[in-house]
Amino acid sequence: MKRLIVVAMLLIGTACSEEQQNKISRLGVSWMEGNYHVTFYEGEHKKTWTVIDSKVTSDPQKGYYYFWVEKDNKKKYIQVPIARTVIEEL
Repeated sequence: MKRLIVVAMLLIGTACSEEQQNKISRLGVSWMEGNYHVTFYEGEHKKTWTVIDSKVTSDPQKGYYYFWVEKDNKKKYIQVPIARTVIEEL
């Protein structure tokens, strides 16, 4: 049975266009759109960002949250580990 699944996945992978394969590979990626407080904890260190009218994207396979914040009229890209991060909806 396991071999059948592997063979089926190989056939599907070769039959799909590159765009379709990319869509399939992104199925594990999810996002939340809205307003959030994102807090990262590491020991005594705590860092909080506020995400307004934007997305927080997660990729559990890689173990990170990704998002953009605005600071001093500049956009900054943030990447934090899922295991040490708390997200609260505003």
